[in-house]
Amino acid sequence: MPKKAMESLTESMFYVLMAFLTRPMCGIEAAEFVETLTQGRVQVGPATLYTILGKFEKEGYLQETAVEGRKRTYAITERGRGAYAQELARLHACLEDAHKVERGEVPAPAQGAEDALHPALSPT
Repeated sequence: MPKKAMESLTESMFYVLMAFLTRPMCGIEAAEFVETLTQGRVQVGPATLYTILGKFEKEGYLQETAVEGRKRTYAITERGRGAYAQELARLHACLEDAHKVERGEVPAPAQGAEDALHPALSPT
C-alpha cells in the first residue's frame, strides 16, 4: 500500500526542516546547515533542495518571508514544527525498537501472525 504524501520525511527533508528550526534562511543556507551539521554525511544538491522547499511550502511547513532578486527566505510554520516533532517521535520509536532487538527483547509473534506473513505455510 502506498504511503500518504509527507507521512514520513526522507533524511534530507528531515534535516532541511531542522535547519529552519534555528532561524529563517534561504535554501542555500539550509543546505550548508545540513552539510555542516552532518559533517558532510548528508548533502542536499540544488535539485533536491528546491524540490523539498517547494513541497514544504505547498504543505504549509514553510512560508516565504522575503525575496531579494533570486534569493528567497523561508521561515518554519507551526505546521512545520508539528511535522518535525512527529518525524522526531517516529525516529525515536525506530531507535527504541532497535535497542529492544539489541537487548534480545524481541516479542513473540501473535497467534496466526506467522501464517499471515508466510501464506505458503498456512494450512489449506
